[in-house]
Amino acid sequence: MAAILQEEAIQATNDDATSCKLAAVSLGYWEDPYVSYFIRSPTRKPPEINRGYYARVKGVESLINKFIKKVGNNCQIINLGAGFDTLFWRLQDTGHSVANFIELDFPAVTSKKCICIQKNKNLFNRLKAGEDAAAGCTGADLHGTGYHLLGVDLQSVDRLLEKLDQCGVQDGLPTLLLAECVLVYMRGEEVHRLLSCLARRFRAALFVSYEQVNMNDRFGDMMLTNLRARSCHLPSVAACRDLDSQRQRFLQAGWDGAKAWDMVEVYHSLTSSERRRIERLEFLDEQELLMQLLQHYCIAVAWKSDLFADVSIAD
Repeated sequence: MAAILQEEAIQATNDDATSCKLAAVSLGYWEDPYVSYFIRSPTRKPPEINRGYYARVKGVESLINKFIKKVGNNCQIINLGAGFDTLFWRLQDTGHSVANFIELDFPAVTSKKCICIQKNKNLFNRLKAGEDAAAGCTGADLHGTGYHLLGVDLQSVDRLLEKLDQCGVQDGLPTLLLAECVLVYMRGEEVHRLLSCLARRFRAALFVSYEQVNMNDRFGDMMLTNLRARSCHLPSVAACRDLDSQRQRFLQAGWDGAKAWDMVEVYHSLTSSERRRIERLEFLDEQELLMQLLQHYCIAVAWKSDLFADVSIAD
C-alpha cells in the first residue's frame, strides 16, 4: 500500500508541474502553445514560483540548444519521466526535428498523455504518422515517425532498456538524456544501475538533470516535511546534499565528467534584459524567498565523449 501511495504521489507531481508551467506561460514568462492541452486552466502561483519555473525551463532549454548546435538534428533525445512535457512540439517550432524523440513515464501518466495527443490535432498531426500512430497506441504507448511515448517504471531498468530497443534507439547516435525531478524519487541503487547502464550504452551522450540540492538545511527540511505530508518521499535525497554530491552520482556510475550549478547561478546566467522583462511581469516583495528557493534546486550535466565536456550553463 505504501508503494502505491508513493507512486501516486510521484505521478501527482506531474500535474503540479504542468499547472505551474501553464500559470507562468499565461502571464507571459515564456511561450508554450501546447501546455494548455494537458491541463484545463491555470491556478495562480506566487511570483517566486513563476520565476523559479522560468529559470528551470530556460536553463534546460539552453543546454538542449547547445547540444543540438554541436551535433545537429541527427541525434536522439530521451526524456526520462517526461510527464506532460511539450518539448517535442516546441523543438519543431524552432525548426528542429531530431531523428528520434522518446518520452518515458509511468503507464498511468503516458496513457493520459496518449489521450490528450490523440484528441488534439495540433499535437497528433505533428507526429507525422497519421493512422499508423492511432493503430500503434496501446493505451500507454504511442508511436509516431521519430516520436515514441512509452509507459514504463524507470526503476525497472531491464524493461526500460527493452522499450528503448523497441524504438530503434541507436547506441552510436549522439544522445541527450533528460531527467527533471525524476532521479530523486528512485531508490539510490536503482539510480546507480540506470545511470551505469546508460553510461555503458551510449558512446556520445549528454545527461541533463534538474532536481533538489542543499537539502541539509532548515529550508530543505521544510521542503521534505511538505512533501512527506503529501505521501511523497525522496529515496535518493542523499545525492541532493550539495552540488558535489550531484556530480559524484554520475562519476561513480561511469560517466566521463559532470558539472552542476544551483538555480541562482542559472537565473543570473540569463541576459540582464531578459531578467528585467520577467521581473516586470509581477511584483515580488521578498527577493530573499526567491533566492532561497533557487538555492535549493540545481541543474547537473554529465557526459560521455569529450565532445560535450565544455558544455556550460553560461553562454
